[in-house]
Amino acid sequence: MSRVELFARIRRDRRLDPDVSVRTLAERYRVHRRAVREALESAVPKERKKPPPRRSVLEPAHGWIDEMLREDLAAPRKQKHTTIRIYRRLISEYGFDQAGKTVVYEYVARRRPEIIAEAKAGHAHLEGMVPQQHQPGEEAEVDFADVWVRINGEATRCHLFTLRLSYSGKAIHRVFKSEALEAFMQGHVEAFAALGGVPTRHIRYDNLKPAVSRVCFGRERVESERWAQFRSFYGFDAFYCIPGQEGAHEKGGVEQEGGRFRRNHLVPVLDVASLDELNERCARIDLDEEDRVIHGQRVTVGFKFREEVDLFAPLPVDDYDCGAVFTPKVGRDSRITVRQCLYSVPARFIGRRVRVSLRANDLLVFDRGKLIARHPRMTQRGASHDNLDHYLEILLGKPGALPGSTALATARAEGMFTTVHDAFWNAAREAHGDRDGTRLLIQVLLLHRQLAAEFVIAGITTALDVGGTSPDLVAVEARKAEKAHRDTQPLLDDADCAELGIETIVMPAITDDTPDPRIRVTPAGGADVITLHPRVPALTERPLPPLDIYDQLLTRRRKGTSA
Repeated sequence: MSRVELFARIRRDRRLDPDVSVRTLAERYRVHRRAVREALESAVPKERKKPPPRRSVLEPAHGWIDEMLREDLAAPRKQKHTTIRIYRRLISEYGFDQAGKTVVYEYVARRRPEIIAEAKAGHAHLEGMVPQQHQPGEEAEVDFADVWVRINGEATRCHLFTLRLSYSGKAIHRVFKSEALEAFMQGHVEAFAALGGVPTRHIRYDNLKPAVSRVCFGRERVESERWAQFRSFYGFDAFYCIPGQEGAHEKGGVEQEGGRFRRNHLVPVLDVASLDELNERCARIDLDEEDRVIHGQRVTVGFKFREEVDLFAPLPVDDYDCGAVFTPKVGRDSRITVRQCLYSVPARFIGRRVRVSLRANDLLVFDRGKLIARHPRMTQRGASHDNLDHYLEILLGKPGALPGSTALATARAEGMFTTVHDAFWNAAREAHGDRDGTRLLIQVLLLHRQLAAEFVIAGITTALDVGGTSPDLVAVEARKAEKAHRDTQPLLDDADCAELGIETIVMPAITDDTPDPRIRVTPAGGADVITLHPRVPALTERPLPPLDIYDQLLTRRRKGTSA
């Protein structure tokens, strides 16, 4: 038994039998009488005396080693004593060889930090963290984190933008292809819109290169003009952290938030059709996570967020355009170069200058205010993105350039050029030869400018079923498919019916046999039938328009003419 339990039993026996002697208790528990007396005096056993520390064999050399370490305080960084150098100096200069290398290593590892601390006593700060208190609606933190996403099956390295409120812990996440200033500002725009306002005090950042042109002494920064303009537009201040790992703790909340979101919602690697789809999913996740309780808090994130949502600064009335504007010239290859990446534009603009808006995830090309091309943003130097539709007029004169074109490869990779197109191309080349067959395919591809892809594919399929390769036949069948689809569409969709309280929609076909066809709806509340669209009168039923007003034009006749 333990010594504490032994003392408890001895004291219990004396309490039950006050006349029991010390000798009896000592014999009963087989201990010395001194232990019995000690137990009767106190229920807590006295601590055993520790033996004096054994004298170290290195003790005679402690003064010499300390002197060498103090010399290192003023020595150049790359010319300080190593432990092996100290060991060798003890042998060569002081003739001390009683201690081995391990004993010297252990003493130097313990003593060097102590000497440095003694030298800096009263002049240096201690490393540590001080808990902070944040006020509602005042502060936020922003950071980027790397993530991998499969876009149409291709693994792509992207960047997760995170804005986290310091008080409630609510965070907004968006994924972009780069950490460029356009993505940085677009993340703020979407975060402010989701929050419904702007923090009133400041937002904490590290030193992002597109936003900070130069890091000066202390926390002074030289900001880029576009970033300074953006901050002025939304009316908030920036707090820049100390560069490197030393400043990571100054925005530790968002540093941890990016990793937490990535581990919980982006594992395994997601496979999406586009970044727009992924960002819509992130927006839904951000709303669902308002029910989350952060470690150390007693209420949910959403509960604390509702405390500060009314304290934000209001959003500006106008939207901010985050795109960078360029005016490149279209080359002979029908491409423009924007930040060392190549993008195609319609061939009719070759040799002209166009206006480009480079945004976070896409690139828009305008001509006199009209959108003429749209591409996903490329991030690798020398990367290109070509649209097959932009080269169709050129390919009509050079059909042999189609098979090896980068535009065709891009269309295949993105699913725009399907196996149905390939089947039509093969059939056309087999019937008319490579050159003429390719031209027939190009004429079919031109139909995509007028009709949706599903209708053109339906027209190609019908033409192939009857053994035809005529573009006119494809056009006729595609328009039939479009008309059939349009006739089957209801006047009101499900969302409109729910908003109007409509239960059913009855749409009888309008034919010549129907004297007075009408489209009727039945309200869910059981009210009378409502007529939404009366029958349009036939042409034979319409009255002729009056022509009296036009007779006034006959009153003025040319000179020399008779009535």
